[in-house]
Amino acid sequence: MAAPGEKEDAMARYRSPLVSRYASAEMAYNFSERKKFGTWRRLWLYLAQAEKSLGLSITDEQIREMEANLDNIDFKMAAEEEKKLRHDVMAHVHTFAHCCPKAAAIIHLGATSCYVGDNTDLIVLRDGFNLLLPKLATVISRLADFAEKYADMPALGFTHYQPAQLTTVGKRCCLWIQDLCMDLQNLERARDDLRFRGVKGTTGTQASFLQLFEGDHSKVEELDRLVTAKAGFKRAYMVTGQTYSRKVDIEVLAVLASLGASIHKICTDIRLLANLKEIEEPFEKEQIGSSAMPYKRNPMRSERCCSLARHLMTLVMDPLQTAAVQWFERTLDDSANRRVCLAEGFLTADIILSTLQNVSEGLVVYPKVIERRIRQELPFMATENIIMAMVKAGGNRQDCHEKIRVLSQQAAAVVKQEGGDNDFIARVRADPYFSPIHKQLETLLDPSSFTGRAPQQVAKFLKEEVRPALIPYQSKMCGKIELAL
Repeated sequence: MAAPGEKEDAMARYRSPLVSRYASAEMAYNFSERKKFGTWRRLWLYLAQAEKSLGLSITDEQIREMEANLDNIDFKMAAEEEKKLRHDVMAHVHTFAHCCPKAAAIIHLGATSCYVGDNTDLIVLRDGFNLLLPKLATVISRLADFAEKYADMPALGFTHYQPAQLTTVGKRCCLWIQDLCMDLQNLERARDDLRFRGVKGTTGTQASFLQLFEGDHSKVEELDRLVTAKAGFKRAYMVTGQTYSRKVDIEVLAVLASLGASIHKICTDIRLLANLKEIEEPFEKEQIGSSAMPYKRNPMRSERCCSLARHLMTLVMDPLQTAAVQWFERTLDDSANRRVCLAEGFLTADIILSTLQNVSEGLVVYPKVIERRIRQELPFMATENIIMAMVKAGGNRQDCHEKIRVLSQQAAAVVKQEGGDNDFIARVRADPYFSPIHKQLETLLDPSSFTGRAPQQVAKFLKEEVRPALIPYQSKMCGKIELAL
């Protein structure tokens, strides 16, 4: 520890890598102390303005004084007040009152701590979604461009990670895009479903405000509406306890966890394709893959996404358990937990979206490797086509089937036991039995004839579902990302 009077070494204290290493400045600010306490002051201003407009004895001078000091926050004084009072909201009430002596008597009038605490959280969650949505749309847009470019390129499909019928590079990418489009809809819905807690009092009954307005229920309702509108919300929750329902936090982190699952799957696919040397994420000119193995090109960006996505997926367990144990109108065992999980959820989602954008902007495709893998597997997949061609040429289906069974097993033995290439087609060419179709073999083995409607599906999907979903974000798309670390 630093001695009294010495400057503390910042590197001697733990700092969350979510902020110090990865997250964007915008998202880090959204969950900062300055944003939080600045929003508290704005909420006190909104309350005073609305109370004044409804007839309470609040002067224009008091309002102007509050407006002039919204960002004039003495954080040192607030920390000292909190240490003394053991109450963060009252510490900031006193700090705000110190620079607003004329307005001191009406700051926080009729309100409970959750008026600023919960309402600020809802503003921060809404703003967090507004930061994530354009980033997610940008990733979808980049992948859509990639899918369009490679819509026709045949590639070996995999089921159970075993060779399966051919697909195309673009069609496989559309599987990723479809998941992300679902996430885009989920994030939009979660944001739009957020309501303001509003002006509800200590247990949600609005009793203190009813007293302030001498039993006038209409003024209490109007106060709630006015403050809700000033905060930028269309609706407030009609009923609350001391807090808004903690199920709201479940909905928020559930959609972020679902986004984490999508990105984990995408980046796992990229990592597997990198092992096959078919597709790679960007690799810088001077980047080192391994300290011991200079040739390595590790997919570190995709690995980072998977690593952080796992953290994001686990965070939804916090609000699930918190909501389950909120007794009656509220207990305080939610507070410390929510400080961590809500911020980390958005910070982590922000990081993996930025990283995936970087990956999607620099994906490298190796067509020759893809073609070679097709050549290794396609002969076996073409056996049904060969049988049909032979039957059309006058052959017997059962005889042909037996011939192919024998030749294919011989070719499989060369691949599996000798480590050689698949020579099934060479065996067919060498067998006089198949001479009626020897000239058709090239056509029968054209990879594009095995991809079905994949190219058409890509074109239709991008045109009718993906591009329209991105229209609201066209002006908000992120610029090209270069990862700092």
